[in-house]
Amino acid sequence: MGKYDDIINLPHHRSQTHPHMSVGDRAAQFAPFAALTGYDDAIDEEGRLTSDKIELDENSLSALDITLSELSACIASHPRVSVTYFLPDEKKEGGAYLVRGGALKKINSYNMQLIFCDGFAVDISSILSLELLD
Repeated sequence: MGKYDDIINLPHHRSQTHPHMSVGDRAAQFAPFAALTGYDDAIDEEGRLTSDKIELDENSLSALDITLSELSACIASHPRVSVTYFLPDEKKEGGAYLVRGGALKKINSYNMQLIFCDGFAVDISSILSLELLD
């Protein structure tokens, strides 16, 4: 005869006075005792992917310069453009490439920015590609 043979086959006890607690509620009891606060946020942040900024070669830079010259000539008509640019990440090294389209208001040669009619500005140094849509 084993040590627990007298109770091993008994049915599981359920209280008649207290309602059954769900697994989620049982787990929530121990949430305030999490040993590493912010650990999940740190893991999520580390797992977030960023891209490296691509440095344009001479051919790409001259093509971008030609497109900017064409845009300067017709800037008064607010040409529609599509620009792919690099946005640096605020929290870690690298960033993301974003595409923005819209009507171009002006090219600010002092600040080296493209300024759209809605006020959005893109640094020319962060541009990967620029395409005239009209």
